[in-house]
Amino acid sequence: MSSRKELRLAGSGGQGVVLASVILAEAAFMAKKAVAQSQSYGPEARGGMCKAEVVVDDRIIHYTKVEHADFLLALTQESLDKYILDVAPDAVIMIDSSLTVPKAAEGHRVISVPILKTAAEAVGRAMTANIVAVAAINSALNIAPDEVLEQAVLAHIPKGTEELNMKALAEGRKLVK
Repeated sequence: MSSRKELRLAGSGGQGVVLASVILAEAAFMAKKAVAQSQSYGPEARGGMCKAEVVVDDRIIHYTKVEHADFLLALTQESLDKYILDVAPDAVIMIDSSLTVPKAAEGHRVISVPILKTAAEAVGRAMTANIVAVAAINSALNIAPDEVLEQAVLAHIPKGTEELNMKALAEGRKLVK
């Protein structure tokens, strides 16, 4: 049985999807797993659709691209509608609870959680949605131990925001039990 996980994170430029994928990849690497990370976004960057992908495996990764994601995070309706069409049959789909689940999601495990609302209200800063999402994803997939994930987050956030981002991680973990 393969231990390979293909993750696709999608949303709008400026939501921190790329940073979230980098943090997940680094946490997996720190947890002694093989990883590959990539991203793409339109020329609009801020506001345009963007996606980032992470491949995680216990073995050497010979093919670094995501073919049919077995995990999809969607933070916008546009990204959900586009990328739901190219997921594995048994994919786990995590969406922000403000989105409408499309018919194409039938048969998949859909985890609908208030990522954007949690960042804005429980954490107090909408810009922490990516860190809330990282914690929720890790809770769902067990990519790395919590303390390793915290180290990966601390390595990639601006100095002076440590407390805020640790709060975002704690709130994100609460979303997926």
